[in-house]
Amino acid sequence: MRIRIVDAFTDRPFGGNPAGVLLLDGAGGFPPDAWLQQVAAEVNLSETAFAHPLPPGGEADWALRWFTPAAEVDMCGHATLATAHVLAASGLATGPVRFSARCGVLEVTAAADGTLVMDFPTSSLTEVERDPAVERALGAPAKSVHDTSEHIGDLVVELADERAVRELTPDFAALRGRSRRGIIVTAAAEDPSRGYDFVSRGFFPALGIDEDPVTGSAHTALAPFWAQRLGRTELVGLQGGARTGLVRVRLLGDRMLLIGRAVTVIDGELLTAP
Repeated sequence: MRIRIVDAFTDRPFGGNPAGVLLLDGAGGFPPDAWLQQVAAEVNLSETAFAHPLPPGGEADWALRWFTPAAEVDMCGHATLATAHVLAASGLATGPVRFSARCGVLEVTAAADGTLVMDFPTSSLTEVERDPAVERALGAPAKSVHDTSEHIGDLVVELADERAVRELTPDFAALRGRSRRGIIVTAAAEDPSRGYDFVSRGFFPALGIDEDPVTGSAHTALAPFWAQRLGRTELVGLQGGARTGLVRVRLLGDRMLLIGRAVTVIDGELLTAP
């Protein structure tokens, strides 16, 4: 089987967030979960996407699942972007492509210039009490903390400023188990003239990922969070520590658009079949 490594939310190699992508034969559906998990552990990126075509005439064109090195997840933005990029680049999809996933149907449209526009559900946000254990593990005080909807399961932790986000050195072991999925720290951009409105970093030690460079799904919560504070429905987020990427977002009520680009950096062959 052909396997690709695609850098998502970037227009250059070795930027953004890398994802593994395997397109499977549609005849038999997905291989056993244990095999999918083993492949994801072998690829050892924050997510590996597995997709197979669905019969024509249904609500979706492809079935899509995502695995971290340790577990399957309900929603993943960057690996969806990577999969749509592979389908467009290989000519297997033209125009909008619909993915059936745990979190519902996700639609992605590829523009002629290579930009990909993903239609995702907007996350709800519920303010919760600040957890001193989370603040100690992060090494920084929180301005506010919000819980997100079921398919995301992150805590969004607002910090004082961009410098506080950039300089964090979390205790990952102490963060494990402090949310249903991960911890997203965020702050307003220090200088919006640099091309982004807010910054964030994402920590997912419970899923085998200490830090995820660019978490598309987290932006389904970051978008409404910052739209309310900045008074705009179209924003740009910069996520990452040593490796970064840009996510353009546009709120459309209970749905939203995540907009980015992707680059294939490795195209090879998986020699072990299920």
